[in-house]
Amino acid sequence: MKKEDIITLPNAHLRQKSSRVHVITDDTKKLIEDMTSAALDWETSRPHEISAALAAVQIDRLEKVIIVRADFDDKHNTEFVPLINPEIVKTEGEPVVIQAEGCLSVKHVYGNVPRYPKIRVKALDITGQEVRIKAEGFMAMLLQHEIDHTNGTVFIDHIKDSPEAFYRLDDSGELEPLDYKESIENNATLWD
Repeated sequence: MKKEDIITLPNAHLRQKSSRVHVITDDTKKLIEDMTSAALDWETSRPHEISAALAAVQIDRLEKVIIVRADFDDKHNTEFVPLINPEIVKTEGEPVVIQAEGCLSVKHVYGNVPRYPKIRVKALDITGQEVRIKAEGFMAMLLQHEIDHTNGTVFIDHIKDSPEAFYRLDDSGELEPLDYKESIENNATLWD
């Protein structure tokens, strides 16, 4: 799959709940391959960003599957870890902004979303074995973002009433405040 296969707002599927995967089949494995190739193709078009994770809904498959980059520091390591039916089983601390979030399905918009600083997640791996993950900081934020996708929530839904929370990436890869009013006027369908 290619970056063009990644759906973006206002596609209504991004706000639908995904279905649990009951049996891991060759189709599930193909889905994970497709997600990985779409994420990496997107990344090659972005000089200042990496593709950190992706949910199946983002390639228009309403299944509870996410992939997470195995190594965030090495852009040459293109391995992703698949998590099937991921769910947050415990949160710790008060929600805080860890860093500005972006999304492959929300073009040109970044935002400061309060997230739990520590979480525990359970999921299935590609073999159907249960895995449990303790995550904090960036990984906790990332997992909450992707699990939100499986539940029909996009990151901007958490901050739509906070105009000061939105940013865009400038040509040098730095975040700059986004003119919220202008953004709504130009992209009204994002906020529906």
